[in-house]
Amino acid sequence: MRSIKLLKNTVQNYAWGSPTAIPELLGEENPTLEPKAELWMGAHPKASSLIKYDGRWLPLADLIAEYPQEILGIKVALSFNSKLPYLFKVLAAAKPLSIQAHPSLNQARVGFEKEFAQGVAMDAPDRNYRDKNHKPECICALSPFWAMHGFRDIPEILAKIDKYCPVELAAEQNLLKKNPNSEGLKRFFTVLMTMDSQRQKQVIDEAVQKARQMPDDNMVSHWMTRLSNEYPSDIGIFSPLLLNLIELKPGDALFLPAGELHAYLEGVGIELMANSDNVLRGGLTSKHIDVPELLKVVSFNPRPVNVLKAVKKNKNETVYASDADEFVLSVVNASAGNPYQSSESRSVEILLCTEGTACLKDNGTQELLNIKKGDSVIIPASVVGYSICGDALIYKAAVP
Repeated sequence: MRSIKLLKNTVQNYAWGSPTAIPELLGEENPTLEPKAELWMGAHPKASSLIKYDGRWLPLADLIAEYPQEILGIKVALSFNSKLPYLFKVLAAAKPLSIQAHPSLNQARVGFEKEFAQGVAMDAPDRNYRDKNHKPECICALSPFWAMHGFRDIPEILAKIDKYCPVELAAEQNLLKKNPNSEGLKRFFTVLMTMDSQRQKQVIDEAVQKARQMPDDNMVSHWMTRLSNEYPSDIGIFSPLLLNLIELKPGDALFLPAGELHAYLEGVGIELMANSDNVLRGGLTSKHIDVPELLKVVSFNPRPVNVLKAVKKNKNETVYASDADEFVLSVVNASAGNPYQSSESRSVEILLCTEGTACLKDNGTQELLNIKKGDSVIIPASVVGYSICGDALIYKAAVP
């Protein structure tokens, strides 16, 4: 396969999804207001994109298996076992997602083999590891986007507990004061996650009662109150006291490495991640929660919020640099009189147009492909180079 192709993608209808954001992007109606949570672009076995090839719509995963070096490029095919190493998404959250973390590569391999040996079915709701891959990810805001990620500094956590839960957690707070380090934080978090449901309710009730008394512009209180309305008595309600709470402005991004406890709360964003579906959940969900396994995965080293800003690569393209080997996210801005020209040395790329219209030209075959807002395409590595003319904003997934 040696030409630029349009993708036909799957939309995941998770309950927390927005009924309007993804349909508006795709130019589609949604008269039943069904939640549309994620648009998946890639070759994940759960929902591979389709490509029209030889007159038929075929799964991208199958075509990559048949033509790995043409589509991925020799280097990527050899490095990632002839698999597309990333999954590209639009995420549209109207309600908070679960508190979660993703395993490291070694943790994923060990966990997958353990569950396989135990005979846990791949589609079992209590399975933690659905593949052997890790899942670093990057989220870039298309709208104002609220998220929690990584633990706050311990003095800040202690101050928040003192403000919101000074009675019910007095003993645990004193222990954390005596051990203000990652091990002390892990012990505190373990107690919080494993205490019996009656004790958890007492802790939550005290914290939520305090939160409801705070001013409306206090965002910690706002989100604790909102989480308590969505998930009554869920220990995840406590998470804004422990985790960094941030509002991303459109164009801002976060990189989330393995082990980083996080939750997306509200907003629309472009998400790019390693091609994995491994999730360990800790709250704000009706899905399976495995606390002992989560505790093995989570990093308890507090870290400051690190907002990624796009760095200019050339006159048309800005890049969100991260530590991931599997992917790099960039934004291409093509305008009249200022066309984009790709590099001739490149890996497989997926492009998503979020604004405007454009024409893609294959520099080798001279073939043209018109795209509009909501369209996505795959550009195989075998395409020597391409240009983009028009007036459009395009998000690009590639391999570094």
